[in-house]
Order: sequence, then C-alpha cells, then structure tokens
Amino acid sequence: MTSKLKSSEKNGATIKSQALDSVWTRAFTSNSEWPDKEEFLDVIYWSRQALGIIIGLLWGLIPLKGFIALLLFVLVNAGLIYIYFTNFQSVDEEEYGGAWELTKEGFMTSFAGFLVGTFFMW
Repeated sequence: MTSKLKSSEKNGATIKSQALDSVWTRAFTSNSEWPDKEEFLDVIYWSRQALGIIIGLLWGLIPLKGFIALLLFVLVNAGLIYIYFTNFQSVDEEEYGGAWELTKEGFMTSFAGFLVGTFFMW
C-alpha cells in the first residue's frame, strides 16, 4: 500500500513539475497560448518583481537618485512590460481588462523591490 502511495506522490510531483516547466517555456516563447489567464498574470507579476530588483541594483550602481531615478524606473518598468505583452506575447489586452490592467499588474510590489535594490547599492 505504501508503494502505491509513493508512486502517486511521485506522479503528482511530476505533473506539477511539467506544468511549471510549461509556464516557463511559454513565458520565454514568443506568441504563446495562455489558456489560463492567471498563469499569464503570474508571469507578468513575477517578471516585474525581478525587473524591479534588477533596475534598483542598476540604478544604485550608476548611481541615479531622486526624482529622475523614480521617473526612469516607472518608464522602464512599465515600458518593458508593455512591450513584453504587446509585441513578444501578442496577447489580446481586452481579455485581461485592457492594457492598463496588465501594465499596472504588480507595479507597487515591484516598486518596493526597486527601493530595496537601490538601498543595498548605496
């Protein structure tokens, strides 16, 4: 009985792993199909978090400070995400509530990551 339980646990982990690999593959493949809207929103959210930290570290290295740094962060962050979902993935924005909804997805937490990244470089 325990051997059957272990094999089903392994199969469950395998299915989960394949689903995760599939999301990563679709995230880095141009014009991917996104049957689950939440998966695409998760990709936007987490890529924006990584982008916020990377931009924060970069701005800290340069060093960019003040209003110019904040404005450039907003423009670069929103611009790269906008280019990602319009040109690279070519999704229909209306399925997700419009371009504005996708552009602001996870923005405030990305801004917090940006501030932390900048803080570590000062």
